[in-house]
Amino acid sequence: MQFSVVFRHMEPSDALKSYARERMDRVRKYMPDPIGCHVVFSTERHNHRVDVNFQLHNGLTVAGHETTENMYSSIDLVIAKIERQVRRYKGKVEEQRVRPHHVEPLPWSHSVVEEAFAKATPESTSAEHAEYSVERTESFHANPMSVADAIAQLNLAHQTVLVFRSTEAEGRIAVVYRRDDGKYGLIETPAMA
Repeated sequence: MQFSVVFRHMEPSDALKSYARERMDRVRKYMPDPIGCHVVFSTERHNHRVDVNFQLHNGLTVAGHETTENMYSSIDLVIAKIERQVRRYKGKVEEQRVRPHHVEPLPWSHSVVEEAFAKATPESTSAEHAEYSVERTESFHANPMSVADAIAQLNLAHQTVLVFRSTEAEGRIAVVYRRDDGKYGLIETPAMA
């Protein structure tokens, strides 16, 4: 298992690294051989925060964070939280097969979209409108999974939005999100004509 540690706003400590590694190894008995563990230690005023992300072979991510006044207790609490999550979703984690990681090209690309945008807005009107700027660009692989698996992944990673390829809708891109009332929403893309 790859193990990486980042210290933010604090001095690196070998004692914290070894304690964290020892505690992270406890979680391995619940998970089917995680391929990576990323730990971030940070401090802000008197609070000590630990963020932990486990990456599994099947593409699932298990994440947790905890903040206390002591870094060692933060480590213990985040590991207990992750153990509870994994026990709760153990059936989902175990039934997930290792999925192939081939990427199917989408029927459009950024250059096609940019060309269409340029054609839709004539030169004279584009000067009248304010320029847009992209603040951050990310690339990701939308893993194929069912809606139930996507909701499980959403909960395991403590995310609010997850983009995936729906196995129930011929591999089309779908988005599942957590609503303010605690329920889940699903956005599906239409079939290409």
